[in-house]
Amino acid sequence: MSLRHLFAFKRKGWLALVLLLTVYTLNAGNLTPICGADQPSQYLPLLKDKKVGLVVNHTSLVGQEHLADFLQRSGIAVKAIYAPEHGFRGEADAGEKFGNTTDAKTGIPIFSIYGKTNRPSPEQMEQIDLLIYDIQDVGCRFYTYISTLHYVMEACAASGKKLLVLDRPNPNGDYCAGPILKEPFHSGVGVDPLPIVHGCTVGELARMINGEGWLANKQLCSLEVIPVKNYDHHTSYEPPVKPSPNLPNYASIRLYPSLCLFEATSVSIGRGTTFPFQVIGYPDPRMGSFEFTPQSLKGFEMNPLQKDKACFGDDLRNLNPLPSFTLRFFLEWYHKFDQPAAFLSRERWFNLLTGDDKILKMIKDGKSESEIEQSWKAELKDYKKMRSKYLLYKE
Repeated sequence: MSLRHLFAFKRKGWLALVLLLTVYTLNAGNLTPICGADQPSQYLPLLKDKKVGLVVNHTSLVGQEHLADFLQRSGIAVKAIYAPEHGFRGEADAGEKFGNTTDAKTGIPIFSIYGKTNRPSPEQMEQIDLLIYDIQDVGCRFYTYISTLHYVMEACAASGKKLLVLDRPNPNGDYCAGPILKEPFHSGVGVDPLPIVHGCTVGELARMINGEGWLANKQLCSLEVIPVKNYDHHTSYEPPVKPSPNLPNYASIRLYPSLCLFEATSVSIGRGTTFPFQVIGYPDPRMGSFEFTPQSLKGFEMNPLQKDKACFGDDLRNLNPLPSFTLRFFLEWYHKFDQPAAFLSRERWFNLLTGDDKILKMIKDGKSESEIEQSWKAELKDYKKMRSKYLLYKE
């Protein structure tokens, strides 16, 4: 091969490599999930000349712009905002009640649907033609935004109004785990018969709630879902903003299903720090070598458990890989205490979180994690079979 031919070959080779990398980059970019809200061409035509209500919070973004701002700028008549737990801007503490107000930026009235009222009233529903639900979920039964979804579906069903769900990926959507909620343990942290980790997006959940007849009086909600593009149930997804004050990053979101059970105990899981749901501690140096002190912390928690007390225990921030739902942490800490009552301070709340009192009974009987998991294996298998009917995305 001549020198001229060699240089020509190399040049073509480099051009081919550049072309290949360009195509790969474009294809990789196409794999980025595109949320329902980021597809306005799919839903703006549905809203033309309609009076619209929004069930939204700080996660309801179109790119970097809030959905309420985007719709108003697009000429859509937004008549009301219905705010769930943590409020419209996501600044209220867990469980904190808040009243009705007006959004200073848009002038849109904001109505609380967390507390005494958990859904738009019949009178409020008369003022709109359609309701939009767009909130980032984290895939756990006790995350109250999906209870809100159920309640607004009932409001829509009762009033004959349509619900439009702008779907978002589930950062814990790659698996299902835990016991199924039983009837006696229905509450605001568990409305429907789901496992602790339900493995659905909110769009899929809405389809399931309708299809399984879970609404009051088995009513049906007129429902439309704008699906996520470039997403399946094995897509790793970290929300661009924290979905609630105490889930600041991907690690906290992945550990949340396991550590939320500690909310029924006297043990801190890091509320009042910048790393909630990533540590475990109690005011006793015998509990572990890692030390942290919960404090009033704006944007996270103003009145955390064990406030201003040095807590000792475990730092889970460097776990790799991050575990799926497990009882391991809870069982380890249960056995650290000489008196179980000093640890498990709210048994009723634990049963509401697990959705079944048999889990606590088995823990008290000294059952192992594998024995406890076996107790829900059959019902979880049935749930997965049922769930498959409503999936919008590949497993």
